[in-house]
Amino acid sequence: MRTSNTPGMDVFWHDDVLFHDTGFGFFEAPENPLLSVQIAHPEGPDRIRNMKFALQRGPIAPHLRWHAGTHASEADLVRFHDEDYVATIKQAAHEGRRFSATTLLRPGAWPGLLAAAGTTLAAARHVRETGTPAFALVRPPGHHAGRAMADGYCFFNHVGIAAEDAIANGLARVAIVDWDVHHGNGTQSGFFDRSDVLTVSMHMDHGAWGPTHPETGGVEELGIGAGRGFNLNVPLPMGSTDATYLAAFDEIVAPKLRSFKPDLLIVANGVDAGQFDPNGRQLVTMSGFHALAARSRALADELCAGRLLVVQEGGYNPAYAAFSVHSAIEGFAGLPESLKDPLGYMPQAEERARRDVDLLKAAISALM
Repeated sequence: MRTSNTPGMDVFWHDDVLFHDTGFGFFEAPENPLLSVQIAHPEGPDRIRNMKFALQRGPIAPHLRWHAGTHASEADLVRFHDEDYVATIKQAAHEGRRFSATTLLRPGAWPGLLAAAGTTLAAARHVRETGTPAFALVRPPGHHAGRAMADGYCFFNHVGIAAEDAIANGLARVAIVDWDVHHGNGTQSGFFDRSDVLTVSMHMDHGAWGPTHPETGGVEELGIGAGRGFNLNVPLPMGSTDATYLAAFDEIVAPKLRSFKPDLLIVANGVDAGQFDPNGRQLVTMSGFHALAARSRALADELCAGRLLVVQEGGYNPAYAAFSVHSAIEGFAGLPESLKDPLGYMPQAEERARRDVDLLKAAISALM
């Protein structure tokens, strides 16, 4: 039987996550009459098919143990979401609805939404029961979904549901670290007044983007009331490289986790900060994701007896994201990186990293 220090990873998957069909249009927007050929919505099923295939066929395959996911119940969903909101999403998933220019449900999506939330919960409960790390390979992503808000391709907040389930079943403190290229606004807003869930978002400094994402992701958003100091935003400049991400993790995120002392560490594993992703403007490499993941695995072993849940979020280059996920999962599994980057040729401007991280640390310290 595996222990928390044994290299390897349990992976949870459910075929129904493929049922959510996002269709074609002008990238993530509706069809445009000036185009003769529309393109697939970036949050389509092909991206996760490739992630699964890479894990099953790549060098990491012998170190993975696959488990069947499940569907969430509506009682599971309302651990985090408002009941009326769940009913709204259920109806929309049966009938079809576009919530914004980028975020839509087509008829028949309900099984896919339940499978994503349920498979995350199955992985989370496995971590709690066994103390071994687990990865929920799910879509659509979830970290933009608020308690009563769909946003940014997201409808149910999987990491939020998993955190609430853990608290309800006896864990005192849960930490969520999100390095998706976009701010984890739904997770932040869901726990903004809470001291039992630490929310950390490392993201490109993109600011608010309208009524579905009024949060800025700035360092000043620390939480309110009992939750003040338990939300940490690390907004990174456009074009940030591995060096900036890793320095920010080591000098800002890791000390916060150590002071919080979580019983469970959840990582929202968006790989859209990758240097070839169409939805971000950052320059993280496969090796950068491996290093972030390895650091997270080490912290989970140090702080919470190996209780580490990894949940897939963004990653929208349908080919390259699979390679980034493979490297990340090797890091989470405590394994060395084995794949050569098939596209990596862009230079890494390391000299900026020290300046950017020092500025962030100063800004955060001034608010504490």
